[in-house]
Amino acid sequence: MTCEAIHCFDTATVRFAIYPDGFDGPRIIAEISEDALRDLFGARGGGNSLVDACKLHFSLIEARAVERYRSAPSRPVVLAITDFGMPSVQAVEALCA
Repeated sequence: MTCEAIHCFDTATVRFAIYPDGFDGPRIIAEISEDALRDLFGARGGGNSLVDACKLHFSLIEARAVERYRSAPSRPVVLAITDFGMPSVQAVEALCA
């Protein structure tokens, strides 16, 4: 599916649309953290880099967002590093300290 994504500086996320029931169903707005895009999906620069990483890995990000939406349709869909089964860099550093 196509990725409709924008960088949201104020929330440190990339916001994107998902269509859990296809284009005939509702359009749900979801977000993924900048940390997840940098630590897991290779974003290295500013907003354009974050959006590009989201687009490049959208099939995985979208699948996780749809899964999150279906498990709790009334809650906001905001993905973080831990949603992908990976600890954050900060958590690993804290464990190693």
